Amino acid sequence: MKLLGIESVVGKSELSDYTKNPHQLSFQPYQDNGGTTVGIAGSDFVVIASDTRLASSYDILSRNVPKIFELGSGCVLGSCGCWCDVLTFIRVAESKLKDYHYTHGKELNTPALAQMLSNTLYRRRFFPYYIHNVLAGLDEKGQGVIYTYDPVGHCEKVKMSCGGTSMELIQPILDNIVEKKNMTNGTMKDLSIDETVNIIHDCFISAAERQIQTGDGIMFKIITKEGIETKSVGLRRD
Repeated sequence: MKLLGIESVVGKSELSDYTKNPHQLSFQPYQDNGGTTVGIAGSDFVVIASDTRLASSYDILSRNVPKIFELGSGCVLGSCGCWCDVLTFIRVAESKLKDYHYTHGKELNTPALAQMLSNTLYRRRFFPYYIHNVLAGLDEKGQGVIYTYDPVGHCEKVKMSCGGTSMELIQPILDNIVEKKNMTNGTMKDLSIDETVNIIHDCFISAAERQIQTGDGIMFKIITKEGIETKSVGLRRD
């Protein structure tokens, strides 16, 4: 065809592209930075752990970023997902804990803290935090408890929970080993602290072999009535 007296080599399909609507970019405010958290409650203790890899797609941003945070007196929150949302949520939670302490002169207990975190997530339900939360602590009777959340604040009290990129790999292992689900003649038994730590360690080793955004190391927080003990072990770094 001729355009303004000049022979054009552009085909009709290419010219038609210029008559379409302008190219528009979608709004994508979230980014999944990987990470996995696991919590198991015992009779008088809780063990919660996370890996230390911070990733973005196929890139490793850091190899030493734990996703577990001590909140208040004897509570630990495991949070992973969009890392900027994690940091913002932790900052908001710490601010509310300080306000409560200054107003009432005491710390929030674990059930009250669980409800406060649920309310905080629910307030952002129209633009939610893109994070997976697992709260670990001791209840009023000194027994270990785990609270798990969805992104808009629904809270559930459980004996064990996993969140993050390796949840689909680890949760079935916990169901089988800890709660004996779908097992013939399977009965639950009380685990010791060492047994719980070993189970979580094995879960992370298995997940790191199959999920590229989980790896580098594991940080454990062991919560008992004496306080919180921290342990670290290595994972594969490739």
